[in-house]
Amino acid sequence: MRLRALLDTDALGLELLGGEDELDRTVRGVMTTDLRDPSRYLSGGELVLTGLAWRRDAADSEPFVRLLVQAQVAALAAGEAELGSVPEDLVAACARHRLPLFAVHESVAFATITEHVVRQVSGERAGDLAAVVDRHRRMMTSGPAGGGPDVVLDLLGSDLDLRAWVLSPTGRQVAGPKDAEPAPTAGVRAKLAAEHLAATRAGRRAPHRVPVGSTTYSLFPVRGRGQPPATPPGARAPQGAGAGRDVRETVLSDWLLVVEADAGDWAEERLDLLYGVTQLIAVERDRRDAARTVRRRLAQEVLELVQTGAAPAEIAARLRVAAPVLLPGLGAAPHWQVVVARVEWEDGDEQTGRVAQTLLEEMLVDPHATGPEQSDRIAVAHTGEEAVALVPLPAVSSEHDGSEAGVLAETLLESVREPLSAGLDGDGRVTLGVSAAVHSAEGLRGALEEARHARRVAAARPGRVCAAGHQELASHVLLLPFVPDDVRRAFTARLLDPLRDYDRRHRAELIPTLEAFLDSDGSWTRCANRLHLHVNTLRYRVGRIEQLTGRDLSRLEDKLDFFLALRMS
Repeated sequence: MRLRALLDTDALGLELLGGEDELDRTVRGVMTTDLRDPSRYLSGGELVLTGLAWRRDAADSEPFVRLLVQAQVAALAAGEAELGSVPEDLVAACARHRLPLFAVHESVAFATITEHVVRQVSGERAGDLAAVVDRHRRMMTSGPAGGGPDVVLDLLGSDLDLRAWVLSPTGRQVAGPKDAEPAPTAGVRAKLAAEHLAATRAGRRAPHRVPVGSTTYSLFPVRGRGQPPATPPGARAPQGAGAGRDVRETVLSDWLLVVEADAGDWAEERLDLLYGVTQLIAVERDRRDAARTVRRRLAQEVLELVQTGAAPAEIAARLRVAAPVLLPGLGAAPHWQVVVARVEWEDGDEQTGRVAQTLLEEMLVDPHATGPEQSDRIAVAHTGEEAVALVPLPAVSSEHDGSEAGVLAETLLESVREPLSAGLDGDGRVTLGVSAAVHSAEGLRGALEEARHARRVAAARPGRVCAAGHQELASHVLLLPFVPDDVRRAFTARLLDPLRDYDRRHRAELIPTLEAFLDSDGSWTRCANRLHLHVNTLRYRVGRIEQLTGRDLSRLEDKLDFFLALRMS
């Protein structure tokens, strides 16, 4: 029921003292309290009745109202029997926090108001909606054996005639009703996911209504553990912990509930039901995340061993532990592929490893796969700035080299480019690199470096979502992972630091000139055209490069050194 309806009921004896602009709020319950801090007993949407026994002096009103607002109550009704009238300090505190305030005439018992609100709210929630909510709770609280989100979606169809699906942020179907009617096509799912991500990034209030052809879909976000729940229309946005979280922390990992219906004209009760369903589905999301803990830990241990230069025998022992978890029942030792992903925002935030980890786990699942998720056989670790996936592949026969087996870079992007581009919303990028398959622990360090080099190749391309595979790396790149880091740093510093210093002081663009000159195979004319320079200007710059470094760019050996230094920098 609406707050406005309370004022229209003369028998309740309510007088509005403030908050006239908030009278369209929905009342979902009622509570009588004189506790100084009743917040632990509030769930949001209540009309709070108080006799003001908690108030000792004027200073008590502000903290009491602040607690109510943080609990997202609908309104406060204060009785006049105790003090004769509602204190001005309480009226002022409610006005500051935009909390509607009513005065209850001393002749009206709180029990009268409570009975009226309960009767109205219960009546509006009676019938099939109450039954559906109760059945949903029983199904989900019984754990996986209860059927999970598929059963909840079946009940939405059978009890409310609503067809609904749960989608990942890339548009993959996570769950759906077990009816014979077809689900939205992959193209429609990608469009819906894109609309959801764009709306979330823009801060628009859910549900998001998306027309596709002659059908309108309503999209509800499914919030994971530790995130504030979706705020129903008419309710205030959360003010407490989590309210200020950057939406970019979760926008690329949240699920969404898609309902084949236009929620624009729905009653508040039906909207409440759907928001409740999203919270139930979030339980399943959290369960699946928890199930990934072991695989993530295995991947983290292997990554740390590889990066710290552990002995191959130690890495091999860890892989033998991982193989049965990731490929149960596999007889032979698998081959392994490494996939590296990075999410970058234009404001320079580097701590995006967890976002990339969740996203990579999703992207490595075949969008058309049925049965057990492939993510159950993928281990993804993360550092501060990137995610690293260890993907096991069944060992190929000796008749094949395995070059075409496993994960292909461009295939990863086929079904996810549209929604992810919308979620990045013009200020972020996702780049991926994929290594070749390796068959032993000795090859993992090279595979990791190879995947990182491939990701850098992808990062050099235009577009918000890019990937590159090992096939796109030149032969010299395959050798670079085996050059010790300190040797690389010394080599590149000796050749390039004089040019970088000169560029910083004079803005001479010697480094870009050197790159263009080498890419043009030393052709003066082609390089000058590419840089839009006169040939004499180009000759001056190349001469300055040679002077600063003591090298001769007409010699093949010096060209090769510069080429490798640029690739390693």
